[in-house]
Amino acid sequence: MPSSSSKADAAVHSGAIHSGAIRFGAIRFGTSGWRGIIADDFTFANVRIAVAAIADHVLSHNKKPSLLLAHDTRFFSEDFVRTAAVVLAARGVHPLICKGATPTPVVAYEILRRKTDGAINFTASHNPADYHGLKFSGADGGPAMPEVTRDIEARAAELAPRAEFAAPAYPAAHDMPQVESIEPKPTYLERLGELVRFDVIRDAARKADLRIVYDALHGCGAGYVDAALARHGVQAHTLRAERDVLFDGTGPDVSDENLALLAASVRKENAQVGLATDGDGDRFGIIDGDGKWVSPNHILGLLFDYLVETRGWKLTAARSVATSHLLDGVARLHKLPAVYETPVGFKYIGQLIQKDAITLGGEESAGLTIRGHVPEKDGVLACLLLAEMIAARGASLSEQLNVLFRRVGRSYWPQRSNLHLPDDVKARTIARLNGDFTDFLGRRVARTDRTDGVKLVFEDSSWVLLRLSGTEPLLRIYTEAATPQESTQLAEQAREWVFDATA
Repeated sequence: MPSSSSKADAAVHSGAIHSGAIRFGAIRFGTSGWRGIIADDFTFANVRIAVAAIADHVLSHNKKPSLLLAHDTRFFSEDFVRTAAVVLAARGVHPLICKGATPTPVVAYEILRRKTDGAINFTASHNPADYHGLKFSGADGGPAMPEVTRDIEARAAELAPRAEFAAPAYPAAHDMPQVESIEPKPTYLERLGELVRFDVIRDAARKADLRIVYDALHGCGAGYVDAALARHGVQAHTLRAERDVLFDGTGPDVSDENLALLAASVRKENAQVGLATDGDGDRFGIIDGDGKWVSPNHILGLLFDYLVETRGWKLTAARSVATSHLLDGVARLHKLPAVYETPVGFKYIGQLIQKDAITLGGEESAGLTIRGHVPEKDGVLACLLLAEMIAARGASLSEQLNVLFRRVGRSYWPQRSNLHLPDDVKARTIARLNGDFTDFLGRRVARTDRTDGVKLVFEDSSWVLLRLSGTEPLLRIYTEAATPQESTQLAEQAREWVFDATA
């Protein structure tokens, strides 16, 4: 497998990353794997420790296991995969290396198709360019559950002191074992053909009723969203499909700010929709035909409603505690059972997909999967389903959302803000959140939910959630109310409460 070849790669190849010194204590799994700053926490030494711990974990369940190895388009991704292959082979785990940058949902599908013991995927998803990461998925194709990651962390702590992990940074070509390379793309694209009604998209495109712009954000979705459309006769105008390990200096996040180029292109091309996927292709970003970014929360509600209507599935949805209650409104509209509410982390939603308990599972951070698919976020599928829905309904997303609000009987306007807290404020906030709340921010609390963080639902059905991030050093504030202004006001009042030392 070729090494990374950018100028940035060459600079780091010549730097102190070869020292072999272990800065242990960094291998901690959050809501979606282990992430760290390249050459600080995420070093070759720590990668060898983490991979060895994963190998020992799977060997404890199967004496002859196999694991997929995959990577995104980030700096040093191929080198980390080579390093992992050497560690796995030395410990008796058969590595299967996915060819090229591979989206996380494709890895999940290939685990299930090949019946491997799981996968190690080198990606930091949507994080900035100076991060890298490692996701471990089990044999069920979903993100590893907490009991699994705790076992891996414990094994890593035992392995860390061993001298073997201070070996050269990465193996030379002659040190590589004979490993099998696989091509997961064709079978995944075939599966998309079973899940998405491409004929609906194609018919609208041929009538010039649907023009699509797709932004790969220099990530793994390039060659998947555009290729899936092309093989069914639909050409999308594609942006940022080439590799750039610096991601234009912003990171491959599907945020409003990062999709400014996509918004401008949608307006320029007079397109009906702009589609985007993040760095590892598991999250989606959507721009309406007027060039405005659409909240993932609203996309989830629209697609849930559309799937119930078009697929005839009479199952409810699942959402994280931080996700819009619009999904609950749609469930009531269609007289479906109550929506499942889970902690933040798609692994919990994935379990419900495995049980065939839900039509759609989603998180406000732009994660989605559907019935019969992988128990993992799939931004590629989300984009294609969204294109199908616009083609079928022949209306803009803003028009569809206004109709849905009328049908469910109220509006839902969620938002999220992040706070970087000094240690003393963080400690004080955690202590204060342990208390009981009957009133908060001048509002009567109807229900307190401690599924993940502290969520206070008020008598008018608006709510606020305060929780510490599982992937970044942040306190996140989530709010939802009947208007954007009310939601913003709630967020600002919650921020003032956090920093008010006299409260």
